[in-house]
Amino acid sequence: MKTIIIPILLFIFISEKSFPQSEWQVSGDVQMDAQYYLEDSLIGANKVNEKILSNNYFNLYLSRGSLNMGIRYENFSNPMLGFDPRLKGSGFPYKFIEYKFPTLTITAGNFYEQFGLGLTLRSYEERSLGFDNALEGIRIQSHPWKGFYLKALIGQERLFFSKAEGILRGADFEINLNEVFDSLKQKPFQFTFGGSVVSRYQVDKDPIYKLPENVLTWALRYNLGYNNLRWNNEFAYKYNDPNATNGYIYKEGNALISVITYTRKGLGILLGAKRADNMDFRADRTLTGLAGMINYVPAMAKIHAYSLSALYPYVAQPNGEMAFQGQISYNIPKKTRLGGKYGMDINIQYDLSHAIKKKPISDTIPIGQKGTDGYISPFFGIGKERYFEDATIEIFKKISPKLKGMLSYVYIVYNSLASEGHDYGTFYNHIGILDLTWKITSKHALRFEAQHLYKEQHDKNWASLLAEYSFSKGWFFSLGDIYNYNNPDPTHRNHYYTVNLTRTFNSTRISITYGKIREGISCVGGVCRYVPASYGFSLSINTSF
Repeated sequence: MKTIIIPILLFIFISEKSFPQSEWQVSGDVQMDAQYYLEDSLIGANKVNEKILSNNYFNLYLSRGSLNMGIRYENFSNPMLGFDPRLKGSGFPYKFIEYKFPTLTITAGNFYEQFGLGLTLRSYEERSLGFDNALEGIRIQSHPWKGFYLKALIGQERLFFSKAEGILRGADFEINLNEVFDSLKQKPFQFTFGGSVVSRYQVDKDPIYKLPENVLTWALRYNLGYNNLRWNNEFAYKYNDPNATNGYIYKEGNALISVITYTRKGLGILLGAKRADNMDFRADRTLTGLAGMINYVPAMAKIHAYSLSALYPYVAQPNGEMAFQGQISYNIPKKTRLGGKYGMDINIQYDLSHAIKKKPISDTIPIGQKGTDGYISPFFGIGKERYFEDATIEIFKKISPKLKGMLSYVYIVYNSLASEGHDYGTFYNHIGILDLTWKITSKHALRFEAQHLYKEQHDKNWASLLAEYSFSKGWFFSLGDIYNYNNPDPTHRNHYYTVNLTRTFNSTRISITYGKIREGISCVGGVCRYVPASYGFSLSINTSF
């Protein structure tokens, strides 16, 4: 408790001396997610001895003048199924004190940080994945001159209720020329450029191989704009880093992200490309899964919100991937032949992810052999193995003053071995989605959702229906079912039904759900966790103040 009490007392003392006339500002939030588990052998929901598992968070923030302070209490007793069991426990893993000078901000304790697109460093929290790689140390942010932004930090990364072994040091700069030069402020031309460097120090304890104790990554980036056109690029390089995710090879890594966007009224166009090779970077070279991730290779795929289109999600492959993305969003104006009385929106997106081309370093050394340079990969070489492909078209239409709808077709190619580690083959999914919302009155609305997934592989076809009724002020009731009706094994033709009641008021949301969850993976931005089959009641409470 000393690590908590001492910063609080120090914070209060400094505040009273520096800002005697200022008032305290208090804010925070509470989140509780809990599930009562029932057994269901048909869907593979095994018995849970503890019956009730929960994930709980409480954040408290205090501020006064230029001083800010925060603390978080977490309790996983025990963590819900699908979350890393090493989360088990409780404590105060996040706490910080921050002081803001006119051109300088100093943070001590825990903090989240991202350099550029995240290719060298991205620390963040994603509770739906049980992911939190906050840094603990000290960070300095400076804005010394117009258009110049600097950051420097040192610390260790959170690893559940402890810290990862590696020590991280990093720095980042960004220069905005339109802020530096007054003559460019009103010009259509915009240009920013920056760079970052991050290193990890970890003692070499390997009895066989000599492993680098200091591993360095660096990146350069720029954002070029002219009127409605933007071109964003970032290139990163990582020196040799033998680790558990690359099979302890000594190959150096690199990554490139390039995105071009064009926007004007009623039209948006995006084209993107990504290459990643041996870019999995950890705070401890022995870690795998979600633990200890230092950097982030951004996802280049659509995030699907509907249940069947999200059944087989995109999984990023930082140690070897070539990806491409294209998207067009167009608004057909009102009172036109296609737009009709209310107009219409159309989104078309295509995503493709392939392996990179790999060649052996010699005739006698196989690709990826431990203790070697691993392989040779030409920078623009695309491998034959397809990881993921997604072609989506969505049409949004207001039909009448009280009725609006969305119609979508999604084609997804899913490599089960690359995404899940289970060699069930490659799935070719055809998905149709219809979503209708009828606004009955100002306080009552009915939403209906119908989906169908067709494929000839593995468990074959799925169908889904959902009805959601919103009534009064802040009340929502829904009833849904996902049915694997054409599974080749009749014993696995299961219904995954859910019943939900949600109440929102002010800044509070309470949700109660009863039903079944299919085994699979849950992904956010290409970062994924395994979700086991489960059955039972769940309660979720979120509130802020």
